Amino acid sequence: MADLSAKEVEKAEFAFSIYDADGTNVIDAIDLGNVLRALNLNPTNATIEKLGGTKKKGEKLMKLDEFLPIYSQCKKDKDQGCYEDFVECLKLYDKQENGTMLGAELSHTLLALGEKLSDAEVEEVLKDCMDPEDEDGFIPYTPFLRRLCEREED
Repeated sequence: MADLSAKEVEKAEFAFSIYDADGTNVIDAIDLGNVLRALNLNPTNATIEKLGGTKKKGEKLMKLDEFLPIYSQCKKDKDQGCYEDFVECLKLYDKQENGTMLGAELSHTLLALGEKLSDAEVEEVLKDCMDPEDEDGFIPYTPFLRRLCEREED
């Protein structure tokens, strides 16, 4: 892949191998999004489907040499959110304009808007990324987003 560095190819091969259940250099296309997210990308579900991901296990298999161009394309894709985009979204819930929002509103937002998360996924994200609520139920949202969007530096 001419537009991927040797280090990026190595990372892609490693992430791919994690989802290669039987060591045959093939993954189930249902795991395409998981592999891309393991590589610190944030593709939407629609993008994953467009790139060849499936919704059912066993529908399609994908080889490493098919995955690398998808990874390269997804790295260039601007149709994924970044930290600054998410901060702007959560500012809508910052009624006091002090960098905080209700923890309950954050939970509701993750459950109900955009690409909705399941209750278990929301619980895991909040446990891993959210600071404790203050006595009024507010949390600072920028540290939450920073933790959520952290990317491994190359």
